[in-house]
Amino acid sequence: MTRIWNLALAAGVIGLVAVPLLPGVGGGKAFLGTDDQAKDAIKDASPGYEPWTEPVWEPPSGEVQTLLFTTQAAVGAGVLGYVLGYFRGRKARAGGADG
Repeated sequence: MTRIWNLALAAGVIGLVAVPLLPGVGGGKAFLGTDDQAKDAIKDASPGYEPWTEPVWEPPSGEVQTLLFTTQAAVGAGVLGYVLGYFRGRKARAGGADG
């Protein structure tokens, strides 16, 4: 039973990863971020719209933008893990060795 369950989970994960990569899935807008989709939606809704602000700093390339995004995610995950571990350890100390 466990082997079948593991195989089913593995097939599900492979399917979740593989399906978005198939040609034709996503309507030709695969891998667009929400910023790009929002720009397209604004252009469709109001073709004469002019942005009234400019970015303070724009990364020189998409790779730098991706690096900054993943660094932000890693730092956030580290802070979250630290806080959760801190509170779990505090609870374990207060409750004795059992936690």
